[in-house]
Amino acid sequence: MYVRRCSRTLNGKRYGYWALVESYRTARGPRQRVVAHLGDVDEHGRMALPVEGPPAQQQSLYDTTMPEWVDVDLTRVRVERTRDFGGPWLGYTLLQRLELPRFLAETPPTDGADIPWPAMAMVLVLGRLCAPSSELHLAEHVYEGSALADVLGVPAAKVNEDRLYRALDRLRPHKAALEQHLEARLGELFQVQYDLLLYDVTSTYFEGDAAQNPQAQRGYSRDHRPDCKQVNLALVVTRDGLPLGYELFAGNKADVTTLREIVTTMEARYGHADRIWVLDRGLVSEEHIRWLKAHGRRYIVGTPKTLLRRFEREVASAAWNQVQDGVEAQICAGPDGDEVFVLCRSMAR
Repeated sequence: MYVRRCSRTLNGKRYGYWALVESYRTARGPRQRVVAHLGDVDEHGRMALPVEGPPAQQQSLYDTTMPEWVDVDLTRVRVERTRDFGGPWLGYTLLQRLELPRFLAETPPTDGADIPWPAMAMVLVLGRLCAPSSELHLAEHVYEGSALADVLGVPAAKVNEDRLYRALDRLRPHKAALEQHLEARLGELFQVQYDLLLYDVTSTYFEGDAAQNPQAQRGYSRDHRPDCKQVNLALVVTRDGLPLGYELFAGNKADVTTLREIVTTMEARYGHADRIWVLDRGLVSEEHIRWLKAHGRRYIVGTPKTLLRRFEREVASAAWNQVQDGVEAQICAGPDGDEVFVLCRSMAR
C-alpha cells in the first residue's frame, strides 16, 4: 500500500486530499484500488499511517525533510537551457589522464590574453570530441548548448571563431612535441603497441581560390572535385587505429612520393624501433621497396595483381587455410627468397 496525493475541482476551486491505495496483480497486469480516503492529512498525519512492506523501503516515502506540498500546473512547466554534461565531463577527465592541460600550460609562454590560448585549445579538443563541426558552429551553437563553460570555466560570451582560429595558429608550432607527448601517455594508459604502423593518404578540398595557401593545389581528387584546390593529408595510425602522427602535403603531390618523408619523419620522432609498415600498393614503387630493404625496414604492401601469375600453382592448390569466415590465405616464398608473399582470397568476392 501507499499514500497517493489526489485532487478534484468543485465550483471552480481545486481541493486536495489523500487516499490510501493498494496495488495488486491481475491476469491483465498490476492494478490499483483505493482502500480509504484520508481527507486533507498533513505531513505529521501521513507519518503516523501504518504501512506494509520493508520498513526501510516504506520510510523513504515519508522523508521528514520533504517540503510542504504545493500544487503544480504541469501544463505550464517547461524545461529551458538544458546542457549536455556527460560528454564534456568524460572528455575532460580523459584529457586530464593524458596530462594535456599540463602540456598546454607549460609549452608556450603566456601572452596576457583575456582568455589564455591553452584554454581555447581545450575548447577545440573537447568540441571536436563531443560534437565534430567547424569552429564557427562550435562557437555559435555547440559551446553554449553544452556544459563546456562549466567544465572549463570559460564563459560562452568569450568563445568566438576568431579566438578559436588564433588558438589553432598557436598550437601548430608545437605539433611534433604534442604528438610525442600523446604517444607516450597513450602507450602508458592503454598499453598501445607501436610495432605495426598503417600509413595512407587522403585529401580535403577548399571552396574558393585559397590564394594565400601555397599547399593548396589541384591534383588527384578523391572527393571528385577536380575544380577545387586541395591538400593531401598523410596519416600514420597504430594497429588499433590510434593516430601516431600526420603530415600535410601539397595537393598536387603524388602519393607515392610521400613515403620516404613520412618514414624518416616518424623514425626521427619516435626512434628506429623494430616496426612493420603496412602500405597500400599505390604508395610504393620498386625504388621504395629497394630503399626499405636497404635500411632493414620491414613492410607489408599490396602487390600488383599481375604478380599472381607467378603463383598459379599455389592458387590452384588445396593448401589454403581459413583465417576467418569466408577468407582463406596461404604463405608462399618469394621468387628471390628474400620476401614472403601472403596469398588471400575471399569467398564473398
